Amino acid sequence: MLGRAGVYLEMIKVAHTVFALPFALMGAFLAAGGFPSARTVFYIFLAMVGGRSAAMGFNRLVDADIDAKNPRTRERAIPKGEVSRPMAGVFIFLSVVLFELSAAKLNPLCLKLSPVLLLILFSYSYTKRFTWASHIVLGMCLGAAPLAAWIAVTGGVDPRILVLSFAVLFWVAGFDVLYALQDVEFDRKERLHSIPRYLGVGKSLWVARGFHFLMAALLLVGYYSFGLGGWFLAGWGICSAMLLYEHSILREDDLSRLNVAFFNLNGIVSIALCLFTYLDLAL
Repeated sequence: MLGRAGVYLEMIKVAHTVFALPFALMGAFLAAGGFPSARTVFYIFLAMVGGRSAAMGFNRLVDADIDAKNPRTRERAIPKGEVSRPMAGVFIFLSVVLFELSAAKLNPLCLKLSPVLLLILFSYSYTKRFTWASHIVLGMCLGAAPLAAWIAVTGGVDPRILVLSFAVLFWVAGFDVLYALQDVEFDRKERLHSIPRYLGVGKSLWVARGFHFLMAALLLVGYYSFGLGGWFLAGWGICSAMLLYEHSILREDDLSRLNVAFFNLNGIVSIALCLFTYLDLAL
Protein backbone atom coordinates (compact mmCIF):
# COMPACT_ATOMS: atom_id res chain seq x y z
CA MET A 1 0.00 0.00 0.00
CA LEU A 2 2.83 2.38 0.82
CA GLY A 3 4.42 1.56 -2.52
CA ARG A 4 1.20 2.36 -4.38
CA ALA A 5 0.82 5.60 -2.46
CA GLY A 6 4.36 6.52 -3.43
CA VAL A 7 3.54 5.99 -7.11
CA TYR A 8 0.60 8.40 -6.91
CA LEU A 9 2.61 10.97 -4.96
CA GLU A 10 5.35 10.80 -7.58
CA MET A 11 2.77 11.06 -10.36
CA ILE A 12 1.55 14.42 -9.04
CA LYS A 13 5.04 15.56 -8.02
CA VAL A 14 3.94 16.23 -4.45
CA ALA A 15 7.36 17.71 -3.65
CA HIS A 16 6.53 20.59 -6.00
CA THR A 17 3.83 21.69 -3.55
CA VAL A 18 6.64 23.82 -2.14
CA PHE A 19 6.04 26.20 -5.05
CA ALA A 20 2.38 27.06 -4.39
CA LEU A 21 1.61 26.33 -0.73
CA PRO A 22 3.93 28.99 0.77
CA PHE A 23 2.28 31.65 -1.39
CA ALA A 24 -1.17 30.49 -0.27
CA LEU A 25 -0.03 30.81 3.33
CA MET A 26 1.48 34.20 2.53
CA GLY A 27 -1.91 35.37 1.24
CA ALA A 28 -3.57 34.03 4.39
CA PHE A 29 -1.05 35.80 6.65
CA LEU A 30 -1.59 39.11 4.85
CA ALA A 31 -5.37 38.73 5.03
CA ALA A 32 -5.32 37.99 8.75
CA GLY A 33 -2.55 40.43 9.63
CA GLY A 34 -0.75 37.49 11.21
CA PHE A 35 -1.64 33.85 11.68
CA PRO A 36 -5.27 32.95 10.86
CA SER A 37 -7.26 30.45 12.90
CA ALA A 38 -5.95 26.88 12.89
CA ARG A 39 -9.25 25.74 11.35
CA THR A 40 -8.89 28.11 8.39
CA VAL A 41 -5.27 27.11 7.77
CA PHE A 42 -6.26 23.44 7.94
CA TYR A 43 -8.92 23.78 5.26
CA ILE A 44 -6.72 25.99 3.10
CA PHE A 45 -4.12 23.24 3.24
CA LEU A 46 -6.67 20.56 2.32
CA ALA A 47 -8.02 22.69 -0.52
CA MET A 48 -4.49 23.20 -1.84
CA VAL A 49 -3.80 19.47 -1.69
CA GLY A 50 -7.08 18.61 -3.39
CA GLY A 51 -6.87 21.27 -6.09
CA ARG A 52 -3.24 20.66 -6.92
CA SER A 53 -3.63 16.87 -6.93
CA ALA A 54 -6.64 17.11 -9.25
CA ALA A 55 -4.79 19.46 -11.61
CA MET A 56 -1.60 17.38 -11.72
CA GLY A 57 -3.50 14.12 -12.08
CA PHE A 58 -5.54 15.60 -14.93
CA ASN A 59 -2.38 16.88 -16.60
CA ARG A 60 -0.74 13.46 -16.40
CA LEU A 61 -3.86 11.79 -17.81
CA VAL A 62 -4.32 14.24 -20.69
CA ASP A 63 -0.62 14.22 -21.57
CA ALA A 64 -0.08 10.47 -21.21
CA ASP A 65 0.35 9.84 -24.96
CA ILE A 66 2.68 12.81 -25.35
CA ASP A 67 4.69 11.76 -22.29
CA ALA A 68 5.10 8.27 -23.74
CA LYS A 69 6.88 9.73 -26.78
CA ASN A 70 9.21 12.02 -24.85
CA PRO A 71 12.43 10.36 -23.55
CA ARG A 72 12.39 12.71 -20.56
CA THR A 73 8.86 11.77 -19.46
CA ARG A 74 8.23 8.24 -20.71
CA GLU A 75 8.98 6.83 -17.23
CA ARG A 76 6.05 8.67 -15.68
CA ALA A 77 3.44 6.51 -13.96
CA ILE A 78 0.76 6.34 -16.67
CA PRO A 79 3.01 5.78 -19.71
CA LYS A 80 4.97 3.21 -17.72
CA GLY A 81 1.79 1.36 -16.77
CA GLU A 82 2.15 1.86 -13.01
CA VAL A 83 -1.16 3.76 -12.89
CA SER A 84 -4.02 2.87 -15.25
CA ARG A 85 -6.09 5.59 -16.90
CA PRO A 86 -9.29 4.57 -15.05
CA MET A 87 -7.47 4.70 -11.71
CA ALA A 88 -6.03 8.09 -12.61
CA GLY A 89 -9.61 9.21 -13.26
CA VAL A 90 -10.68 7.95 -9.82
CA PHE A 91 -7.75 9.78 -8.24
CA ILE A 92 -8.75 13.02 -9.98
CA PHE A 93 -12.39 12.63 -8.89
CA LEU A 94 -11.43 12.06 -5.24
CA SER A 95 -9.08 15.06 -5.36
CA VAL A 96 -11.89 17.25 -6.71
CA VAL A 97 -14.19 16.03 -3.92
CA LEU A 98 -11.54 16.96 -1.32
CA PHE A 99 -11.13 20.37 -2.93
CA GLU A 100 -14.87 21.09 -3.01
CA LEU A 101 -15.51 19.90 0.54
CA SER A 102 -12.64 22.06 1.80
CA ALA A 103 -13.95 25.09 -0.10
CA ALA A 104 -17.40 24.53 1.41
CA LYS A 105 -15.89 24.45 4.90
CA LEU A 106 -14.12 27.79 4.35
CA ASN A 107 -16.91 30.15 3.24
CA PRO A 108 -19.68 30.55 0.62
CA LEU A 109 -17.57 32.63 -1.77
CA CYS A 110 -14.84 29.98 -1.83
CA LEU A 111 -17.43 27.37 -2.77
CA LYS A 112 -18.99 29.56 -5.47
CA LEU A 113 -15.62 30.29 -7.07
CA SER A 114 -14.24 26.75 -6.79
CA PRO A 115 -15.55 25.59 -10.22
CA VAL A 116 -13.92 28.63 -11.86
CA LEU A 117 -10.58 27.74 -10.30
CA LEU A 118 -10.90 24.11 -11.36
CA LEU A 119 -11.63 25.23 -14.93
CA ILE A 120 -8.43 27.29 -14.95
CA LEU A 121 -6.41 24.45 -13.42
CA PHE A 122 -7.67 21.90 -15.93
CA SER A 123 -7.41 24.19 -18.96
CA TYR A 124 -3.64 24.50 -18.60
CA SER A 125 -3.14 20.92 -19.77
CA TYR A 126 -4.47 21.78 -23.24
CA THR A 127 -2.79 25.16 -23.80
CA LYS A 128 0.54 23.78 -25.03
CA ARG A 129 -1.37 22.32 -27.96
CA PHE A 130 -2.27 25.72 -29.41
CA THR A 131 -0.44 28.63 -27.74
CA TRP A 132 3.01 29.66 -26.53
CA ALA A 133 1.23 31.40 -23.61
CA SER A 134 0.90 28.09 -21.76
CA HIS A 135 3.58 29.39 -19.37
CA ILE A 136 1.32 32.34 -18.50
CA VAL A 137 -1.66 30.04 -17.91
CA LEU A 138 0.41 27.90 -15.55
CA GLY A 139 1.36 31.13 -13.79
CA MET A 140 -2.33 31.93 -13.41
CA CYS A 141 -2.90 28.53 -11.80
CA LEU A 142 -0.33 29.09 -9.08
CA GLY A 143 -0.98 32.82 -8.90
CA ALA A 144 -4.52 32.01 -7.79
CA ALA A 145 -3.14 30.57 -4.53
CA PRO A 146 -2.65 33.82 -2.56
CA LEU A 147 -5.92 35.26 -3.88
CA ALA A 148 -7.84 32.11 -2.94
CA ALA A 149 -6.28 32.10 0.53
CA TRP A 150 -7.23 35.75 1.00
CA ILE A 151 -10.84 34.92 0.12
CA ALA A 152 -10.70 31.93 2.47
CA VAL A 153 -9.72 34.17 5.38
CA THR A 154 -11.80 37.29 4.67
CA GLY A 155 -14.71 36.07 2.55
CA GLY A 156 -14.00 38.87 0.09
CA VAL A 157 -11.43 40.32 -2.33
CA ASP A 158 -8.99 43.20 -1.86
CA PRO A 159 -7.20 44.63 -4.94
CA ARG A 160 -3.90 44.62 -3.03
CA ILE A 161 -3.70 40.83 -3.01
CA LEU A 162 -3.85 40.83 -6.82
CA VAL A 163 -0.35 42.34 -6.81
CA LEU A 164 0.96 39.23 -5.07
CA SER A 165 -1.01 36.98 -7.42
CA PHE A 166 0.54 38.65 -10.47
CA ALA A 167 3.99 38.41 -8.86
CA VAL A 168 3.51 34.66 -8.49
CA LEU A 169 2.19 34.48 -12.07
CA PHE A 170 5.39 35.96 -13.50
CA TRP A 171 7.60 33.93 -11.17
CA VAL A 172 5.99 30.68 -12.31
CA ALA A 173 5.95 31.71 -15.97
CA GLY A 174 9.65 32.48 -15.73
CA PHE A 175 10.74 29.17 -14.28
CA ASP A 176 8.35 27.29 -16.57
CA VAL A 177 10.07 28.86 -19.57
CA LEU A 178 13.36 27.59 -18.15
CA TYR A 179 11.88 24.13 -17.58
CA ALA A 180 10.63 24.02 -21.18
CA LEU A 181 14.20 24.44 -22.44
CA GLN A 182 14.60 20.69 -21.91
CA ASP A 183 12.02 19.92 -24.60
CA VAL A 184 12.75 22.40 -27.39
CA GLU A 185 13.42 19.79 -30.08
CA PHE A 186 10.62 17.50 -28.90
CA ASP A 187 8.11 20.38 -28.94
CA ARG A 188 9.10 21.25 -32.48
CA LYS A 189 8.79 17.66 -33.60
CA GLU A 190 5.37 17.17 -31.99
CA ARG A 191 4.17 20.69 -32.89
CA LEU A 192 3.66 21.64 -29.27
CA HIS A 193 3.80 25.30 -28.35
CA SER A 194 6.21 27.01 -25.97
CA ILE A 195 8.34 30.13 -25.86
CA PRO A 196 11.59 28.13 -26.23
CA ARG A 197 10.22 26.40 -29.32
CA TYR A 198 9.71 29.75 -31.06
CA LEU A 199 12.57 31.81 -29.66
CA GLY A 200 15.29 29.25 -29.01
CA VAL A 201 17.39 28.93 -25.88
CA GLY A 202 19.18 32.28 -25.79
CA LYS A 203 16.16 34.55 -26.21
CA SER A 204 14.05 32.36 -23.93
CA LEU A 205 16.56 32.88 -21.14
CA TRP A 206 16.02 36.63 -21.50
CA VAL A 207 12.24 36.19 -21.44
CA ALA A 208 12.54 34.25 -18.17
CA ARG A 209 14.76 36.99 -16.75
CA GLY A 210 12.19 39.58 -17.74
CA PHE A 211 9.38 37.64 -16.05
CA HIS A 212 11.40 37.34 -12.87
CA PHE A 213 12.27 41.05 -12.93
CA LEU A 214 8.53 41.77 -13.07
CA MET A 215 7.99 39.47 -10.10
CA ALA A 216 10.58 41.31 -8.01
CA ALA A 217 9.11 44.68 -9.00
CA LEU A 218 5.57 43.61 -8.13
CA LEU A 219 6.69 42.35 -4.74
CA LEU A 220 8.00 45.84 -4.01
CA VAL A 221 4.62 47.25 -5.01
CA GLY A 222 3.07 44.81 -2.53
CA TYR A 223 5.53 45.98 0.12
CA TYR A 224 4.21 49.53 -0.16
CA SER A 225 0.58 48.52 -0.64
CA PHE A 226 0.47 46.47 2.56
CA GLY A 227 2.73 48.80 4.54
CA LEU A 228 5.20 46.05 5.32
CA GLY A 229 8.57 46.51 6.98
CA GLY A 230 12.16 45.36 7.21
CA TRP A 231 11.52 41.65 7.59
CA PHE A 232 9.64 41.55 4.30
CA LEU A 233 12.43 43.48 2.61
CA ALA A 234 14.89 40.91 3.93
CA GLY A 235 12.79 38.13 2.38
CA TRP A 236 12.58 40.11 -0.86
CA GLY A 237 16.37 40.42 -0.83
CA ILE A 238 16.82 36.66 -0.41
CA CYS A 239 14.27 36.04 -3.16
CA SER A 240 16.03 38.44 -5.54
CA ALA A 241 19.44 36.94 -4.76
CA MET A 242 18.15 33.42 -5.48
CA LEU A 243 16.66 34.52 -8.79
CA LEU A 244 19.88 36.28 -9.80
CA TYR A 245 21.88 33.19 -8.92
CA GLU A 246 19.40 30.98 -10.76
CA HIS A 247 19.96 32.92 -13.96
CA SER A 248 23.71 33.15 -13.46
CA ILE A 249 24.14 29.35 -13.54
CA LEU A 250 22.16 28.92 -16.76
CA ARG A 251 23.73 29.83 -20.08
CA GLU A 252 22.73 29.24 -23.66
CA ASP A 253 25.55 26.73 -24.09
CA ASP A 254 25.25 25.15 -20.62
CA LEU A 255 21.94 24.05 -19.10
CA SER A 256 23.46 21.29 -17.00
CA ARG A 257 22.29 22.89 -13.74
CA LEU A 258 18.71 23.42 -14.86
CA ASN A 259 17.20 21.10 -12.27
CA VAL A 260 19.03 22.92 -9.47
CA ALA A 261 17.70 26.22 -10.77
CA PHE A 262 14.18 24.90 -11.21
CA PHE A 263 13.57 23.08 -7.94
CA ASN A 264 16.08 23.98 -5.24
CA LEU A 265 16.36 27.72 -5.82
CA ASN A 266 12.68 28.33 -6.52
CA GLY A 267 11.78 26.35 -3.42
CA ILE A 268 13.93 28.74 -1.38
CA VAL A 269 12.20 31.72 -3.03
CA SER A 270 8.69 30.66 -2.02
CA ILE A 271 9.57 29.54 1.51
CA ALA A 272 11.67 32.63 2.25
CA LEU A 273 8.97 35.05 1.13
CA CYS A 274 6.33 33.22 3.16
CA LEU A 275 8.46 33.03 6.32
CA PHE A 276 9.67 36.63 6.23
CA THR A 277 6.19 37.95 5.49
CA TYR A 278 4.90 36.21 8.60
CA LEU A 279 7.81 37.55 10.66
CA ASP A 280 7.07 41.05 9.41
CA LEU A 281 3.45 40.78 10.48
CA ALA A 282 4.07 38.98 13.77
CA LEU A 283 7.04 40.91 15.18
